[in-house]
Amino acid sequence: MAVRLQIEPRHRRMLEALLREHLPGVEVWAYGSRVNGRGHDGSDLDLVLRTPDLRRLPVDQMRGFEDAVRESTIPFLVQAHDWACLPERFHREIERDYVVMSDSPAP
Repeated sequence: MAVRLQIEPRHRRMLEALLREHLPGVEVWAYGSRVNGRGHDGSDLDLVLRTPDLRRLPVDQMRGFEDAVRESTIPFLVQAHDWACLPERFHREIERDYVVMSDSPAP
């Protein structure tokens, strides 16, 4: 698993604060180019959201987080995906290389 996430510490702190506020109890993993070393300043940040029971996240909760990120000063696109809505093959791909952003445990 990657040990480094390619975002500035201040942006990570901002994002972690939004996660705590809008997605309490949800485990959040970053994956993709900002984790695997292929990212650059303009790369988006891919997140996958995992509820404790791995069931679908309420739409209003997801929307609230997405709205807060858009209204923030984080200077790159953040794309959040619900683990429960992704195909199993995508789960396996994400599990190969990710960074835990918020560690509320999922089973």
